[in-house]
Amino acid sequence: MCRHSPPCPSPDAPDREAAKVIARGDTQGWCLLCNGTIIFDDTGELLPNGEIIAPHRPAAGLVGGVA
Repeated sequence: MCRHSPPCPSPDAPDREAAKVIARGDTQGWCLLCNGTIIFDDTGELLPNGEIIAPHRPAAGLVGGVA
């Protein structure tokens, strides 16, 4: 899918969120990346194969992952 040089990370790569944004739904809170991944403002993701990645932002009030 990606035509960038160097190519963006694939949707199954751990750094998939580093792919370039090709479309935005700012009022709905999502971005489509060139690797086919949709990322949401709440940090959840939808991969091209239909797999759902749950939101993974740190919980409010935690600093460095420690309460």
